[in-house]
Amino acid sequence: MARPSIDQQITFFYTQDGPKTWAFYEQVVGLPLVLDQGGCRIYRVTGEAYVGFCQRSGARPTDGALFTLVTDEVDAWADHFKANGVELLKEPQHNAEYKIYHFFAKDPNGYLIEVQKFDDPAWCA
Repeated sequence: MARPSIDQQITFFYTQDGPKTWAFYEQVVGLPLVLDQGGCRIYRVTGEAYVGFCQRSGARPTDGALFTLVTDEVDAWADHFKANGVELLKEPQHNAEYKIYHFFAKDPNGYLIEVQKFDDPAWCA
């Protein structure tokens, strides 16, 4: 039996401060708003991949959540984040184990954001 199709992908995160989070992803990251549902906003990341942020009282980031943006412009993103007051957890660097060039930062909720480039020729994108 063939697997049913998947048309799009959305990852949702919770936030205690919707306006601050929405401003970060709209103004700093520059993601286009696709749907405003009041307490939740959904943004296009690329193609048919989306991320949503929903305001919930008591929401806390988890250690297991990691939002990764893949780009060849890792250094430019690091400079852009710093120019917008976003502190990098580490400067861009190569990671030999995973064959990537990357850095980490946190969004206003404390969610970990990774910006990376694959050095591995096996990456199929």
